Amino acid sequence: MTSVVTLDRCEPYARPSSIVPRSSLPTRPGPASAGQEHHSRRLAPPWLGQGHRRPRSRASGTGLSAGAAPNDLWCADFKGEFKLGNGRYCYPLTVTDHASRFLLLCEALESTREETAITAFEQLFLERGLPAAIRSDNGVPFASPNALFNLSKLSVWWLRLGIAIERIKPGHPQQNGRHERMHLTLKKEATRPPGMNSLQQQARFDVFVQEFNTERPHEALAMKRPADLYIASARPYRGVPELSYPLHDRDILVTACGRICMHRKRINLSHVLAGQRVGIKEVDEGIWIVSFMHYDLGYIDLEQKTLQPLDNPFGPRLSPMS
Repeated sequence: MTSVVTLDRCEPYARPSSIVPRSSLPTRPGPASAGQEHHSRRLAPPWLGQGHRRPRSRASGTGLSAGAAPNDLWCADFKGEFKLGNGRYCYPLTVTDHASRFLLLCEALESTREETAITAFEQLFLERGLPAAIRSDNGVPFASPNALFNLSKLSVWWLRLGIAIERIKPGHPQQNGRHERMHLTLKKEATRPPGMNSLQQQARFDVFVQEFNTERPHEALAMKRPADLYIASARPYRGVPELSYPLHDRDILVTACGRICMHRKRINLSHVLAGQRVGIKEVDEGIWIVSFMHYDLGYIDLEQKTLQPLDNPFGPRLSPMS
C-alpha cells in the first residue's frame, strides 16, 4: 500500500517531549531488508522512555575502504575559496579517483551550495559512471551538521544511486591525504595569480587537469601517469532508481518540510529527506520503525509525535552497500 502525503504548510520545529514507556518494544534493528520477523524479537532500547530525546549524532567519521581499484573510491572536496581578479570568490570542487590518482573534476564554482554541487556531480557521473564509494570531509555540502545522522541532500542522493558514503574524522585531513596533496599542487600552479573571472579560472583548471592526468608520472604509481591506469566505471548513471519497501506496512513520501503525516499527525524526520520515500512498519501499538532504503532510521511514537533515532548507520563502521 502506498501513501502519498502532502501538507499545506509547514510549522516551526517543536522540541518533542519524552517518550512514553512501552512494553515489549524491539531494540535497534539491523538493516531494514533483514526480514519481517526482524522487528519483533527484541527488548526495548535502553534510551527509549527515559524522559529525553536522544541527541543527534556528532560527526565522527566512518570506516574507510582501501579503494584499491579504479572507481572503488572517489575522493571529493572543496579546495579553499579564493578571490578572483574581478573581486568574486571561486570555490573549486575537486574529485579524484583514489587508486589511480586521476583528477576527475576540477570545477570553478561560485558557491558550495548543494544544488550547484549536485549539477557538477551529475555531469561527472554521466561522463565517468558511478563509483562504489565517495570519501569527503564533514563539511557542507557533503554533510549537514544539524541534520539527521549529519546527512545532506547531496549524500542522500549518492545513497539513492548506490554509492556508499565515507567521511574522514574531523581534524584528520590526512585520511584524505592523496587528495590534499593534489590540492597543494593545484593551488601553486593554477591559482597564483588567479584568473580575472570564473571562465578564465576554469580554463586554468582545465589545463592543470590535462597535465596532471596525462603528463606527470607518479612515483606511487611506479612512474605511470594517472591516465595510464584509470578507466571509466562499468556502472553507468541512469538516474535515481525507484524505492520500494516490501517488508514494511507501507511507504510514505517525506514532505518539503522534512515531515511525514501518519493518522493525521505530523512527525519531523529531516529536511534532507524531503521528497524521498521512507518505509514504516508498526512494531508495537503506536510505535513504528521508519526506514530509508535498507537503513533503519529510528522509532516513531505516534502518541508523542516524535522520531527517536537509532545508532548512526553511517557512523564508525563502513556503510553497507545494497
